[in-house]
Amino acid sequence: MFVWDALHDLTLVILMVCAVVSIGVGIATEGWPDGMYDGVGIVMCILLVVMVTAITDYKQALQFKVLDKEKKNVIVQVTREGSRQKVSIFDLVVGDVVHLSIGDLVPADGILISGHSLSVDESCLSGESEPVDINIKRPFLLSGTKIQDGYGKMLVTAVGMRTEWGALMVQLSEVGQDETPLQVKLNGVATVIGKIGLAFAVTTFLALLARFLLVKADHHEITKWSSSDALKLLNFFSISVTIIVVAVPEGLPLAVTLSLAFAMKKLMHDRALVRHLSACETMGSVSCICTDKTGTLTTNHMAVSKIWICEETKSLQTNSNKDLLMSSFSENVHGILLQSIFQNTGSEVTKGKDGTTDILGTPTETALLELGLLLGGDFKTHHNESGIVKVEPFNSEKKKMSVLVSLPDNGRFRAFCKGASEIILKMCDKMLTADGKAVPLSEKKRQKITDVIDGFSCEALRTLCLAFKDMENTSGAISMPDNSYTLIAVVGIKDPIRPEVKEAVKTCLDAGISVRMVTGDNINTAKAIARECGILTDYGLVIEGADFRCKSPQELEEIIPKLQVMARSSPSDKHKLVTQLRGVFKEVVAVTGDGTNDAPALAEADIGLAMGIAGTEVAKESADVIVMDDNFKTIVNVARWGRSVYINIQKFVQFQLTVNVAALMINFISACINGDEPLTTVQLLWVNLIMDTLGALALATEPPHDGLMKRPPIGRDVSIITKTMWRNIIGQSIYQISVLVILQFDGKHLLKLSGSDDTKTLNTFIFNTFVFCQVFNEINSRDMEKINVFKGMFSSWVFLTVMFSTVTFQIVIVEFLGTYANTVPLRWELWLASVLIGAASLVIAVILKCIPVERNKDDSTVKHHDGYEPLPSGPDMA
Repeated sequence: MFVWDALHDLTLVILMVCAVVSIGVGIATEGWPDGMYDGVGIVMCILLVVMVTAITDYKQALQFKVLDKEKKNVIVQVTREGSRQKVSIFDLVVGDVVHLSIGDLVPADGILISGHSLSVDESCLSGESEPVDINIKRPFLLSGTKIQDGYGKMLVTAVGMRTEWGALMVQLSEVGQDETPLQVKLNGVATVIGKIGLAFAVTTFLALLARFLLVKADHHEITKWSSSDALKLLNFFSISVTIIVVAVPEGLPLAVTLSLAFAMKKLMHDRALVRHLSACETMGSVSCICTDKTGTLTTNHMAVSKIWICEETKSLQTNSNKDLLMSSFSENVHGILLQSIFQNTGSEVTKGKDGTTDILGTPTETALLELGLLLGGDFKTHHNESGIVKVEPFNSEKKKMSVLVSLPDNGRFRAFCKGASEIILKMCDKMLTADGKAVPLSEKKRQKITDVIDGFSCEALRTLCLAFKDMENTSGAISMPDNSYTLIAVVGIKDPIRPEVKEAVKTCLDAGISVRMVTGDNINTAKAIARECGILTDYGLVIEGADFRCKSPQELEEIIPKLQVMARSSPSDKHKLVTQLRGVFKEVVAVTGDGTNDAPALAEADIGLAMGIAGTEVAKESADVIVMDDNFKTIVNVARWGRSVYINIQKFVQFQLTVNVAALMINFISACINGDEPLTTVQLLWVNLIMDTLGALALATEPPHDGLMKRPPIGRDVSIITKTMWRNIIGQSIYQISVLVILQFDGKHLLKLSGSDDTKTLNTFIFNTFVFCQVFNEINSRDMEKINVFKGMFSSWVFLTVMFSTVTFQIVIVEFLGTYANTVPLRWELWLASVLIGAASLVIAVILKCIPVERNKDDSTVKHHDGYEPLPSGPDMA
């Protein structure tokens, strides 16, 4: 299929027609087999170009297919063979019981078995934006819909293409990948170059034709035409068409695709799944990262480190003695604490087949359940001792989770609530004492508890409050209470910082990327962790979400440049910050998110980064990149690869434009002055292969180096061809054209060539020199600014393979395929001369790089609100 697509290239079709006609006319004039060599040489070259292009495209398609499958792979929790386990969506079968919670994508069609407050967004199927309540009267769940609220269990009734969603997908044709911004930009460059090439081709053809007709007129043969004249005219035409083939840089889109595919493959290995191709490029321009705290900057391996209960603070170790913990409070308090842990939870404690205890749920819930197990609780016993009446699952707006249960003995009800400390504390008017009695919460005691919470937060602990409220049975519908709770305990959960985060944040600051922490945690916890990570400096601003959302646009303009931490933020605060940064400050913003409510901010940002472990399916759907290990270092790695993609494309553009200018000018000058062309059709096709496919392979797949993160971000609307590149392109082109023109007009004398085949030897030498100039120019293009272009070259096996293949093929073409390529074998001193002339371009490159170039003001990064460069990082910020 890819071979067939490649053969549809119009210029190649014209060349094939020329080749066939050339074979026919050649055999008629020169006989068999001499007359067919030129035509067969062109056909062989065309087939080589087609095969290389097709194989490259096929490999990219395979790679994208693997990435596409990975994108669609969702891990779901099911009950199968009597135990709860995680399986891939591809392994889901009819009869599985699927566990669903907020933010999940329904993986198959099914029927609700049990659940609480379950509502589903069916807009993808029905077009209706209002969420649909799922209950016993309306139990049907459809694949592809999203869980908006609540949780439940579903029995799978249909999977894959047999679901409603699958049937819809079958009817829709698969939509291809959209072009990325860089590809669009390069297509514009390619069109301009193509038009210039067309003009050169037409002018070259007219110059050759005019000279041919003038010679015929001079010899009074204008009325005498033979088949050899027809062959000459056909040769002129095929050379002109080949100039178009060389000029049209079809390698540009190939280089982008290769570079992006290479980056995507490497990032996949480095635990980042790129969902949209353009994300790779955009990450190279990112000037601000708004990151979550939990799981991204921290390890997300949570454990209860401290607990305040009955007016006492206790530190917990993994080997803490249960009796020691319980010694200061009564059995009654112990029972209520265990009930609040095991009944107000969306997680589950399961026994593996080997008898080990596993906790399936969020890290925070896991930490609380581990505390419950440490205190001697049993999940099934406590979870099932009361009937659940109503559940309000945790969400990032309310920052709390509540459950209403019916007590077994007296028919009364009890509400349990847990969540953000200050929110739950405001809902409480009583607290538990050591003997299990509820006593009023005086202002003095409330202040003391607030001090405990602040103390925990300053130790970088995540704080939660647990509370309960007993309610009388009434005949009416029971709603979840919002006040008059009794405080049970304050829990401090330790979530250690990832060891590599500090270095990753420093790398960002060195690269001109500002890092802002946007978290739902307590302000003191956020400050402690931000300072530890290196995000919060002495001059940075910390603000709470509630204060941020009250600020006027003028106030926001003042505070946002200094803002480094936003605590107790809601998803709408994150969305507002991203909108301001992009709209007012023209920043290129990357934002991380894991919850369903983060979807608008992820969609609004230039780059949405969803968490692979903690992230909901809805968040992943809205993101451009999924960070598989939830690690901040991985985000920095994506930025590094983004910059690498952009620089690699610039290297390739510089290399290709130099070849283009040199090849077009030498054939044009020679045609105008000499009436002859030093580079034949077959030779130009080989040069085209070197500079397009092989050049793209060599330069577009260079891995990133550390120096990339020591320069500012690439501006949003910067031209792909910089002044530095123009300096290198023009300098190298002048050198190559000068050398080749001198060889063309005085080469026989300089090289002391004589004999019957001296012209053919000179043309072979010019072709050989031209190719070696491109080989060394490819090495020059590895770094556009630094003099040492060999650094890292010997560790890039792709580059070395391309270099070796190019030189090997060149030797084969010159020494053994002369009949088809119109070359003759060269003496060793001529080979050496070709290599030395090519290698001299390295010296030219050094001279060019010593010429200073004024940078464009927009070359580096986006402008801030005051027109200056971004604020310096670290100690220089003052």
